[in-house]
Amino acid sequence: MLGGSFDPPHKGHLFISREAKKNLQLDEVWWLVTPRNPLKITEPATYIERVNNCKKITRNFPIKIKEIEKKIHSHYSYKTINYIIGHYSNIKFFWLMGADNLINFHKWEKWEKIFNNMSIVIFRRHGYNTDALKSIASQKFRNSRIISSNMKIGNFDKVPSWCFIENKEIKISSSEIRKQREKLRGKN
Repeated sequence: MLGGSFDPPHKGHLFISREAKKNLQLDEVWWLVTPRNPLKITEPATYIERVNNCKKITRNFPIKIKEIEKKIHSHYSYKTINYIIGHYSNIKFFWLMGADNLINFHKWEKWEKIFNNMSIVIFRRHGYNTDALKSIASQKFRNSRIISSNMKIGNFDKVPSWCFIENKEIKISSSEIRKQREKLRGKN
């Protein structure tokens, strides 16, 4: 599962989804589009726009767009994860995220509960990797880290468990895309 605002979704999201599917031998990847991110100050594109953009960009990929957070009226990942674990107890899920999210993960609501309820797979992001590996969350759960060269499904049987993938970095972000869009609007 890859959660986020997806404002907008981009090839970096696709890349880590495909990498996770391949490396973890997943049946499918779910994108959880959040109605509202409590840590973001700026107002995103509308929820419907973001969901539709996700559906368009994933059309030819084994990715499912899920609106679970909207369905259960959740703005917090830990609540969404609790719901998913409760409703799909026979499925092994992984929480996917970029290294940039690990830096401030300790600011997420009940972040330790997330580590203790679901295996986490973190992907390298240009400019964030060193800080991510020094983060409060990575230090707190350092003994639960699985080295990416040892990344076998069986190593994730227990939680907490997490892995920092040594993937090729894609230099793109939703924030940068939005900034470029604003510059173009300003020129017209």
